[in-house]
Amino acid sequence: QKPILLQGHERSITQIKYNREGDLLFIVNVWYSVNGERLGTYNGHTGAVWCVDADWDTRHVLTGSADNSCRLWDCETGKQLALVKTSSAVRTCGFDFGGNIIMFSTDKQMGYQCFVSFFDLRDPSQIENNEPYMKIPCSDSKITSAVWGPLGEFIIAGHESGELNQFSAKVREQLSNIKEHTKQINDIQTSRDMTMFITASKDNTAKLFDCTTLEHLKTFRTERPVNSAALSPIFDHVVLGGGQEAMDVTTTSTRIGKFEARFFHLAFEEEFGRVKGHFGPINSVAFHPDGKSYSSGGEDGYVRIHYFDPQYFEFEFEA
Repeated sequence: QKPILLQGHERSITQIKYNREGDLLFIVNVWYSVNGERLGTYNGHTGAVWCVDADWDTRHVLTGSADNSCRLWDCETGKQLALVKTSSAVRTCGFDFGGNIIMFSTDKQMGYQCFVSFFDLRDPSQIENNEPYMKIPCSDSKITSAVWGPLGEFIIAGHESGELNQFSAKVREQLSNIKEHTKQINDIQTSRDMTMFITASKDNTAKLFDCTTLEHLKTFRTERPVNSAALSPIFDHVVLGGGQEAMDVTTTSTRIGKFEARFFHLAFEEEFGRVKGHFGPINSVAFHPDGKSYSSGGEDGYVRIHYFDPQYFEFEFEA
């Protein structure tokens, strides 16, 4: 695999996201995924951008940052359409299935509590007055990753403590709560049909769950913290990205640091491949919606787009 290397960031990559068609890759910059051509940058944030999402028809882009703001952008022009100021850093954000409702969570810091806020973009007064239609406090443990569940009925949130919660997007309540991880959940990604989701945790595991019931289905074990995990849209494959803590990287060689992307079989929980390349921990991985490539973003500031060899598909169909 000879990857396409994207270098447009001086700092580490925190999250990468494909749009629904997969032709664009968002990392605050936006790139063509097919050839790595850089199309533009969403300029405005003054702190680290922790999260990014695009709506279903790729008209709008949502970003959340350590500069205590969540911003809505016009995807094509890069113009800022809305700015929501918060009391603390915005850690996660996302559009619901229809692209009308946004949610984001803020950090528990500087004496402020962690909140999940929901805004309906069809009501401009909510953004103008900075008044979400619903705000849910999370007093116990801050949210470190969150995604929308099927049909936009609820969000699934992972916490610093290792807990998983379902929060209703309609009424202000917690629907269910489990704790299968022993340490912080770094990433949550859903399957293409949104029936399952996978979590990545500092406890050196990634776990597969049912979206609706939160039933724990599978566990994928490594020897290092897992920062991100993604499910293939066409095969029973999982890719994990991680490595040791970023602060320890300078004292370690890339061989010992375990900076490879690691592939596991979804059903058998067995590792069957590794892809090297990054010079530091991988912070985010994502499959292309067609399943023919995947991308990884690392602490080294690079994004690598890997297209699978033809043998990869032959091997899977034979198996």
